[in-house]
Amino acid sequence: MSHAALLAAALALPAAAAALIALFHRWPNLREAVSLAAAALLFLLFVSLSPAIMAGERPALRLGEIMPGLDLALELEPLGLLFALIASGLWFVSGVYSIGYMRGNAEAHQTRFYACFALAIGAAIGVALAGNLLTLYLFYEALTLVTWPLVTHHGDAEARRGGRTYVGVLLGSSMLLLLPAMAITWWVAGTLDFRQGGILAGTLSAPAAVALAALYAFGIGKAALMPIHRWLPAAMVAPTPVSALLHAVAVVKAGVFSIVKVVVYVFGVDLAAEAFAWLPWAAGFTIVAASVVALRSDNLKRRLAYSTVSQLSYVVLAAALATPLALAGALLHIAAHALGKITLFFAAGAVYTAAHKTEVSQLDGIGRRMPWTFAAFGVGVLSMIGLPPAAGFAGKWFIVSGVMQAGDWLALGVLVASTLLNAGYFLPILYRAFFREGKGEHGEAPWPMVAALVCTAALTIALFFFAELPLALAAGMR
Repeated sequence: MSHAALLAAALALPAAAAALIALFHRWPNLREAVSLAAAALLFLLFVSLSPAIMAGERPALRLGEIMPGLDLALELEPLGLLFALIASGLWFVSGVYSIGYMRGNAEAHQTRFYACFALAIGAAIGVALAGNLLTLYLFYEALTLVTWPLVTHHGDAEARRGGRTYVGVLLGSSMLLLLPAMAITWWVAGTLDFRQGGILAGTLSAPAAVALAALYAFGIGKAALMPIHRWLPAAMVAPTPVSALLHAVAVVKAGVFSIVKVVVYVFGVDLAAEAFAWLPWAAGFTIVAASVVALRSDNLKRRLAYSTVSQLSYVVLAAALATPLALAGALLHIAAHALGKITLFFAAGAVYTAAHKTEVSQLDGIGRRMPWTFAAFGVGVLSMIGLPPAAGFAGKWFIVSGVMQAGDWLALGVLVASTLLNAGYFLPILYRAFFREGKGEHGEAPWPMVAALVCTAALTIALFFFAELPLALAAGMR
């Protein structure tokens, strides 16, 4: 099969899986086997394409023409390959986890859950493969729409309220800010294609470039830059596997992926260094402010949600600096955050399933009764703080190196402060879990959940020692 045909297959596979999941709604084992098989096949498909991308090939496929010079097009490049590998690989692990969670909590509408999960992965893959801004925008919006039923899964008033905030903020920001940014780009550059070195160089004055950069930065609401962040904590009403999807696998990664894509392939790193010169300040504020909110939050998922808001802005800050080391750090942190944060959410879901606890203040002594879960949680904590031997340390190392390369000492101070705040809101959880006395006779959550979270914790450590792929892909972007 040609590389172009593999791109088409990558889009078709999640859609076909969703259809089969719906068809097999009366046979849960078969339904879930379809989900796992599709995830494995999708991951292997992108693994098979990796050598070609590393060798400099850029497989492309034109899907159709909207108007002269404006196509729906796919193209796989290094950044897209990284996102696709993360989304497809974690789809499989999330599928295993979801079997234990959905059955362990006797959740309703499980077929709808698995079908929408598959469609969400398909939309994320579409974002990863987008060959131009128009294609990216369509899949970006599709990702919002297919994840809305997941956010509102429980169907109660709280879920509906969270779903309204989720859809309202994401669709509002993209239609009111991102869409006009694309129109301006089309008007001044004559194209929406992603190109090495960017398409806007020499087309805009400095003030106009800054204004356009602001439209992109805040229009890509999935990157959760404050104040376009409220959708993320609002979506925590969803089941924990959905929270993992939002925070690690698809939605927020689509946001920071799009930011990096715009910086590198629309503005180009030279123009971006000027147009986004203000962005490290906005990202720095988001990093610190979200960390302070997390520090004050007793609800475990809310604390993790604001941690995500903070950690995403690490990538935004690094992309805005646009130095080689910072961009390498941005890509590595995308992968490191995906593995570390999904581990933390998996652990939170395991605690809810086994002990029905949702607040940090309820976790006294729970680490002794759930040792596997909280050992994995500890690995995720190390990664979020940025300590070895977890992958988050490697990502932060390159981001800090990029900050020093750019001579941005304010950004360096933000990263140091954030690291201390991360320790301040994560380490007390581990202290409570292992060193305080608590009551309860429960054990670990169902084994699929424990197996999944142990796997992602192990991968978080493995990425620390084997970070060559993200770094090589970062080098291939330039």
